[in-house]
Amino acid sequence: MSNFIPKNVRSIKKNLSVPELIEIAIKNGEGVLTSKGSLCVRTGKFTGRSPNDRFIVYDDISKDTVDWGKINLPLPEENYKIIKSKALAYMQNKDILEFSGCVGSDPDYQFNVRVFCEYAFSALFSKFLFINSENKITKNSFTMFVLPGFSVDPETDKTNSDAAIILNLKEKTIIISGSMYCGEIKKAIFTCMNYFLPEKEVLPMHCSANIGKNNDVALFFGLSGTGKTTLSNDPERRLIGDDEHGWSENGIFNFEGGCYAKCINLSRENEPIIYNSIKFGSLLENVILTKDRTPDYTDSSITENTRAAYPMKAVSIAHDKLYGPHPKCIVFLTADAFGVMPPVAKLSPQDARDYFLCGYTSKLAGTERGIIEPQATFSYCFGAPFMPRKPIEYASLLERKIKEQNVRIYLLNTGWIGGSFGIGKRIDIKTTRRIVKHIIEGTIENSKFIKDKYFGLTIPEYLEGIPAEILNPINSWENKDEYAKKALELAKKIESQIKKHKE
Repeated sequence: MSNFIPKNVRSIKKNLSVPELIEIAIKNGEGVLTSKGSLCVRTGKFTGRSPNDRFIVYDDISKDTVDWGKINLPLPEENYKIIKSKALAYMQNKDILEFSGCVGSDPDYQFNVRVFCEYAFSALFSKFLFINSENKITKNSFTMFVLPGFSVDPETDKTNSDAAIILNLKEKTIIISGSMYCGEIKKAIFTCMNYFLPEKEVLPMHCSANIGKNNDVALFFGLSGTGKTTLSNDPERRLIGDDEHGWSENGIFNFEGGCYAKCINLSRENEPIIYNSIKFGSLLENVILTKDRTPDYTDSSITENTRAAYPMKAVSIAHDKLYGPHPKCIVFLTADAFGVMPPVAKLSPQDARDYFLCGYTSKLAGTERGIIEPQATFSYCFGAPFMPRKPIEYASLLERKIKEQNVRIYLLNTGWIGGSFGIGKRIDIKTTRRIVKHIIEGTIENSKFIKDKYFGLTIPEYLEGIPAEILNPINSWENKDEYAKKALELAKKIESQIKKHKE
């Protein structure tokens, strides 16, 4: 049980209100208020997660259950003990802010969480992203220390830099040092949930979820840039959550109490629900402000990964509960920049397991240095950096739940058609939304389906309101031989990824 409480600190202020935390942050120079009333902060050299600095303590609990490798890096238990003692010593004579709440909206699978923060904006973020509910400390309690000013010593502490995010699964303790980026707080807890919940036959999922008037739940899985947040924020439905959920015998439940949205190029016209959620009581990270402190969401001079955090109650379409029944349909999203994947395909439970294991999308030319043409990228379970167990454990659990609940599942391409990036064009968002509507309402099942010869996918021949020539993507290419070449190349890469993670 995690029971480490910092001692000899100057003060611990617990569960302060949003105005109190914002007031402290401004007084201490952590950030400024924007013209919209949100608190805007800069996170220094870390403007995103630092995967090479994330460690799991290697001990008698984790040694045979964690999938060790490039993602899950081991830290010797003796080094963790030294770092922990130094972290607690660092907190002496400091004013510490504590958030106490929980993770998981289903009481049967809920974990309590205490977050001890050096900075007020970290406590504010915790208040937004976790569920506000004071509970007693139990064996299902996580304790987190968020100490951006505390540095580890890579030489003596066996870390890769002076920053470290350390998860101790036996103690249920997390130490975040050297990084002010709030995403580390959120994803550290998510990783812990991904470790513990499968033991209870609960599938943890990196996905968004919404619910319709008929109590029909839809799940959206997808990597960055595929449209997961945009498509789940549907004004005709209610949002259960935008990023992290569990699937138990009771149904779907949100882990979180808030949202953490990317806001680069955010506009009221394109994403009004997210745009209007950013107001007083929200937090902006690394967003450039104009002279009158108006957020300029088009400015990426600090980072492309600008972020906004806000509570679910700020979302106009938020469901009045953070949970729902078993899903009726699941959508796997990919943004295929090669232009060879069909806009939509129906998946069997076995297909779903396999595509879950590969988690395919593509990076575009120009998004990272050195990328001059589209590149295939894979992240198993659509969240590999946060999955401490073997991929097949999650994929097999997904397959079983799909079969038990008779869930319809589809692969949806929000990428290019008629050619690769630079030649073809991206599938229009209105077209994608129409396809999603067909999926959710079940009208796609009235279609006649054919087998794609390159990926073995089951694709519809006709969907009302969707151009017939794009449903089978080879029909939209002028050069059919070039299509066949690129499709076969991608199919081999996908097959290789699936094979790698099936064991």
